[in-house]
Amino acid sequence: MASDNESRMEKTVHSLKEEYSAIRTGRASASIFDKVRVDYYGTPTPLNQVGTISIPEARTVIISPFDKSIMGDIEKAIQKAELGLNPGNDGKVIRISIPPLTAERRKDLVKQAKATAENYRTTIRNIRRDGNDSLKKQQKAGELTEDQLKTETDKLQKLTDKYIEEINSIYEAKEKEIME
Repeated sequence: MASDNESRMEKTVHSLKEEYSAIRTGRASASIFDKVRVDYYGTPTPLNQVGTISIPEARTVIISPFDKSIMGDIEKAIQKAELGLNPGNDGKVIRISIPPLTAERRKDLVKQAKATAENYRTTIRNIRRDGNDSLKKQQKAGELTEDQLKTETDKLQKLTDKYIEEINSIYEAKEKEIME
């Protein structure tokens, strides 16, 4: 029972990390392109499956397509993804310069990250509520005593506190990264 709640909370935290990896900071990162899909022979294909993404410098990304004929498609896909980036190609690779973020854009990104963190904290609390409801049903059915219910509820609260604290520290790290 508790392990089911814990695995749901673990998945929630993992999902937050994935969502944060897509938030662009002032630094180049291959994870910025995780949600970019390239139209590859009529099939939306993840960018990292049609080319190699490398970061030679802090503010430069180079994409080397496996198939040079789709360079235009890759450029279109990056522009369509609304990342605020302008790809340019030299016939062999696509170069993207990551512009430094303005102070206003940084504040917007921090707000977005904060709202995202709050949504994930709510998800964790909902998992706790579902767990508590389940424990109360078990007690009503005679599967748990009053003392066992109290013990399990306390365990669930400790688990909730642990994962909310983890979400807070992930958010603080992301905020620091954005404001650098």
